[in-house]
Amino acid sequence: MNYLSATFWSESFWLPPNVTWAQLEHPPPGEEYPKAGHLLSCLPLAFGVLALRVLFERLVAKPCAQLLQIQPGVSRRAQPNAVLERVFTSTVSPDLKRVEGLSKQLDWDVRKIQRWFRLRRNQDKPSTITKFCESMWRLTFYTVIFIYAIRHLWVSPWMWDTRHCWYNYPFQTLSPGQYNYYVAELSFYWSLMFSQFTDIKRKDFLIMFVHHLATITLITFSYCNNMLRAGTLVMCVHDAADIFLELAKLANYAKYQRICDTAFIVFSIIFFITRLVIYPFWVVYSVFVESWEIIGPYQSWWLLNSLLLLLQVLHVIWFYLITRIAIKAIFKGKVAKDERSDIESSSEDETDNKAKMRSSLRHNGDELSANEGNGFACSGT
Repeated sequence: MNYLSATFWSESFWLPPNVTWAQLEHPPPGEEYPKAGHLLSCLPLAFGVLALRVLFERLVAKPCAQLLQIQPGVSRRAQPNAVLERVFTSTVSPDLKRVEGLSKQLDWDVRKIQRWFRLRRNQDKPSTITKFCESMWRLTFYTVIFIYAIRHLWVSPWMWDTRHCWYNYPFQTLSPGQYNYYVAELSFYWSLMFSQFTDIKRKDFLIMFVHHLATITLITFSYCNNMLRAGTLVMCVHDAADIFLELAKLANYAKYQRICDTAFIVFSIIFFITRLVIYPFWVVYSVFVESWEIIGPYQSWWLLNSLLLLLQVLHVIWFYLITRIAIKAIFKGKVAKDERSDIESSSEDETDNKAKMRSSLRHNGDELSANEGNGFACSGT
């Protein structure tokens, strides 16, 4: 066990040349350096965040939804059928051959069976109020933590000159503001990781899982080897756009279409500025170029930059999806519908109309889609 611990915490991997863990164990009197053990509190705090979220959604978000007269949007229920229910447990969308077999077995019309599966799928989808409460919780957290970060960074020299992230590294004192910011962010992202399995299911489940995992790894990694100054910049940049993302979702659920469209356009602009301009050309540049010049590369330095570049790849993918929605919002006057969370129509006429519309859109090189990376879209319906 000692061998494994020594191997994992190898100084040649984690620290720059000629720096040892022993040196970091004895900070100047009255000061403190980050230690990995500080982060052990984040896991129980993550469950505390989940509990706080439940209270917030019940006591604050749900009353707000009722005040805005948001309807639950409960769909029709499929009639009980043991045979179809067994099939549904194995596949929620059976192919045409399977449906035809069930049609002969039950002596039901094919379209009746397709309608049954459509209704059954809708039963498992969250209501509009549930989605509203989830978004309001995220909006509240992102707003509070972003304001806290700006207040902390505004008086920090590395906010204005990123080279200060690397002066005297890694012998940089841990401030209470940095500790609180890190613990809050890490606890929140752990809570997102846990709740992803119970929240609204999205088509981008895997990519968001990778995103949360990379974020948690980055936050933990940067804390353990005292890259807190660069880490605070990374987290602040990522929180900025999410405020308007959640605001647009809330406006969508409340059917304030103009606010929804405006908030989404603002979100798109801020996303571009923060994640495709500031993040790569200011933060990543500092971690890659300025740190190389001041302290030089070492083993964990390569890992850190790999994780930062992984996030940048995800940013590019998301911005491509965001741009498609923004263009529709500008030229069509409303943001495109999100196929990941819409309740499917139980009407045959509506189904036929949707099929014709989607076929036409595909024919013209345009399809109904949404921001797969961030779990968002606004709908005019």
